[in-house]
Amino acid sequence: MDIKSLIKQFLIWRYKHISQKNFVLFLSTFVGLLAGIAAVTLKNITYFIQNTLEKGIVFSQNQLYFILPIIGLLIVYLIKKYMFRKEMIPSVPPFIKRAVPSLLYSLLRQKGLLSYKLIYHPLILAPLTVGFGGSVGLLGPAITSGSAISSNLSRLLHIDKKTRTLLIACATAGAVASMFKSPIAAIVFAVEVFSLDLTFASLLPLLIASISSVLTSYFFLGDEVLFSFTLTDKFTLYDTAFYIILGLGTGIASIYFTKIYFAIYKFFDRFKTRFAKLLVGGLAIGVMLYFIPPLYGEGLSFTKDLFDGNHLHALGTNLFDDYLDNIWVVIVLLIGFTIFKAIAMTTTFAAGGIGGVIVPTMVMGSALGNVVAKIVNNIGFGHQVSESNFTLVGMAGLIAGVIHAPLTAIFLIAEITGGYELFLPLMITVAISYMITKNYMEHTIYTKELAERGDLLTHNKDQNVLTSMNIDSVIEKNFITLNPNMSLGDMLHKGVSKSNRNLFPVVNEDQVLVGIILLDDIRSIMFDQSLYESTSVETFMQMPPGYIDYEKDSMRIVMQKFQDTNAWNLPVIKNGKYFGFVSKSKLLTAYRRELINFT
Repeated sequence: MDIKSLIKQFLIWRYKHISQKNFVLFLSTFVGLLAGIAAVTLKNITYFIQNTLEKGIVFSQNQLYFILPIIGLLIVYLIKKYMFRKEMIPSVPPFIKRAVPSLLYSLLRQKGLLSYKLIYHPLILAPLTVGFGGSVGLLGPAITSGSAISSNLSRLLHIDKKTRTLLIACATAGAVASMFKSPIAAIVFAVEVFSLDLTFASLLPLLIASISSVLTSYFFLGDEVLFSFTLTDKFTLYDTAFYIILGLGTGIASIYFTKIYFAIYKFFDRFKTRFAKLLVGGLAIGVMLYFIPPLYGEGLSFTKDLFDGNHLHALGTNLFDDYLDNIWVVIVLLIGFTIFKAIAMTTTFAAGGIGGVIVPTMVMGSALGNVVAKIVNNIGFGHQVSESNFTLVGMAGLIAGVIHAPLTAIFLIAEITGGYELFLPLMITVAISYMITKNYMEHTIYTKELAERGDLLTHNKDQNVLTSMNIDSVIEKNFITLNPNMSLGDMLHKGVSKSNRNLFPVVNEDQVLVGIILLDDIRSIMFDQSLYESTSVETFMQMPPGYIDYEKDSMRIVMQKFQDTNAWNLPVIKNGKYFGFVSKSKLLTAYRRELINFT
């Protein structure tokens, strides 16, 4: 008996004995387990590569570590070119460059159907990028692999689109929970990033997937949290002003992070080939590593050193070793690290590396928080603050600003450090950082490119319905076209008598729409035969109340045009030529059908 027959028999048995609700709960458990295994595998492969390199197999004493990233990028380039010749997600437009935006696009435009190749691609390419020192994280690849597993499992079991979306969110939550051992933050991340409605139907599967995944991580990696954090200085009322300053700083840094991200990608888009990007990016990363060694890899050890109060070890050996007894030199170096971490991360991506954004954001935020604390403690205010507390809170502030996920930032940092007693300063800094960034930049590095093209799902259900609708599904083409020089008689015999519509587009020889004729406009004279040859179509035509641009207008704009013009039919123009009509009745029918699907 083949696999298809076994699956068919299983599905028949399932429909008879297991309700849809219980089946989804079972699948969420299984998806969480698989996503957790994918995340653990990703971690272990990466750490194996890092440990191998650190032991000096490639370079004795790691004296030439700064050229390792270009070697890693070259290996990734060769694997992509000769082993993975097809694109990871062939139908995803080239403007989508990261894992999470690809998933958001797939959920909207591809019914959440992901290529099975995405299961193993990230498990190979991301460890090579990070293990060889690429300044990126592992969360994005873990999410991609887990989501691909969930998508293909759903396809195998004939799961509908709505449930498939929920299971992909479960896989995402599972990846976050396993990677950081933070089940609560994992659920919040899935809700905030994937714009899910937080109902019991979605909350329980997300919760089960997170538990299943984090238990998997405990089984393979132990129960230690990502950072060992001990609260030695409690929050006091006098610290409030300084946490507000930290919030302002992380808000400004978040804007810088996003701006530099798109600016670097725009710069690398000038290069015609991927190999040219690799060479320029690899050399740039090598130069940055030579002057700022902590930029090497994810940077988690850098943050751990800051928590321990060991900034000298965090900064490593550099050209300014002789001046590190001056605290202001240390502050300047930490500021330099904060600035260049975003540059090194984006350069790694643009040069062809595979990785995630969250961990580099955390590391950058830890440096910024430590800087603020050091400045406060050394500027002469007469008030001392905890550097480890500010290091922790800075991480949350930058995450909230960069990905516009304030609740994720609070719970993630609290869970991975065990720093629940700092909830109030976390909330203060995160709220200010998020408010500043959100007011200045409506969209994040995850959503900006999607939003500009009308492909972004949000928590606005009405907007989601319009975004998910396809204009091709509401365009009608069964209109008989008329020529402006056609006589009234020809119009009646060749157009009106053969059409069941009361609207006729008038186009010239180049198929450019020059006007429309409504049946009501000619009803009073259509039987006056004396006018059949003496008058033409041009005499009776009028301009339409508006136009729909096929290439530019989203469904939200189309709906707005109907509201503004109060028209029942609007012509569609494609490449400057007449393409068809959209009727208000068909548009509203399609909207209602899609709304039912969403609810």
